[in-house]
Amino acid sequence: MSSRSVNNRIRIRSCGVLIEDGRLLLVELLSPVTESWIWIPPGGEVNFGESLEEAVIREFQEETGLKVSIDQLLEVNEVIKPPIHAVEVYFVVNREGGKLALGMDPELAADAQILRNIGFFTKNEIREMEIAPEGLTDKLHALLD
Repeated sequence: MSSRSVNNRIRIRSCGVLIEDGRLLLVELLSPVTESWIWIPPGGEVNFGESLEEAVIREFQEETGLKVSIDQLLEVNEVIKPPIHAVEVYFVVNREGGKLALGMDPELAADAQILRNIGFFTKNEIREMEIAPEGLTDKLHALLD
């Protein structure tokens, strides 16, 4: 999330779905929609002049320490819960390098970070977690089969 307000404007977010050894990579973050901690595939806002693919590669590195490449488009999700309006594009990604580590949002101060945890999770573990967006859950489960 950017230091710019997420309220009362349309945001474009680009996110990556990484599955390794039957487990899905998720980050835990403070949701601007629910104001609670949720688990979500890594990703974030697309900058002006940046492609969706460039954005997910950059965001993935910032949040996870991993370098990824794009495999395929998985889903487009729209969130309209005033004052939040976001269009989220989810890509299946492949790891190309790097070492997994919880990153940070470079636009936020160290004491204002919205990420607090990271990990790979099985389909059974995911069933017990607060995952967002809700509409993506079935596709994530299918990818883990």
